[in-house]
Amino acid sequence: MTARIPAEARPPADPQAQDVRTVRRLRLGVGLLGFLLPIVLPVGNSLTSARIALLDSMSASYYTHMRNVFVGGLCAIGVFLICYRHDRREDRLSSVAGVLAIGVALFPTEPPASVTAHPSGVQTVVGVLHLVFAAGLFGVLAYFCLRLFADSPATGGRRPARDRIYLVCGWVIVAGIGAVAVAGVLHLARDWPLTVPYLGEAVSVFAFGVAWLVKAEALTGLAPRPAPAAAPAGP
Repeated sequence: MTARIPAEARPPADPQAQDVRTVRRLRLGVGLLGFLLPIVLPVGNSLTSARIALLDSMSASYYTHMRNVFVGGLCAIGVFLICYRHDRREDRLSSVAGVLAIGVALFPTEPPASVTAHPSGVQTVVGVLHLVFAAGLFGVLAYFCLRLFADSPATGGRRPARDRIYLVCGWVIVAGIGAVAVAGVLHLARDWPLTVPYLGEAVSVFAFGVAWLVKAEALTGLAPRPAPAAAPAGP
């Protein structure tokens, strides 16, 4: 019969183990929301409208049947990012990104022409704030991919596969937002069925979602391998 070990004699629980699981779950939540939002918004809008209803931009979802999904999804991403804790640098930047994501949700873009031909002064100012928050959010998310996530030591002169994915995702975010900026300045193809702003925003959000899913070790074969245990010292 095994002797019962008194509670005070048991080894203390490892607090870091719970932290690791929590961090992974937060990364997974952020990644899933980023991955699904560009798909759910147009599909949901089409289903609720009983027609194929494409969007001028992801932000224009605020003026459709999918407003609650858009605002709720961004607020959830914001809360996850604010709660995210890993190291001091990531903690601060993720908190900034979380506040920016909530700002994007709560300060809607200027209403499109299909909603009103003459936006009010307040709507225009709020729309400018929306653009500022969105630009800051995507900038921080691109920095996460390019500088914080892609930091594994190279093995055999090559980066690990997951780091290459982070770099690709980071540059896709930069390219997508660059395309949105160019389209806004030049007023490119606003009458296309699928607009440049929506494509640029959707691809950027999708890329950031993929990067966080990889960081959450949700994709098989891309999780970092644990370091080999040290050999016991000889007599």
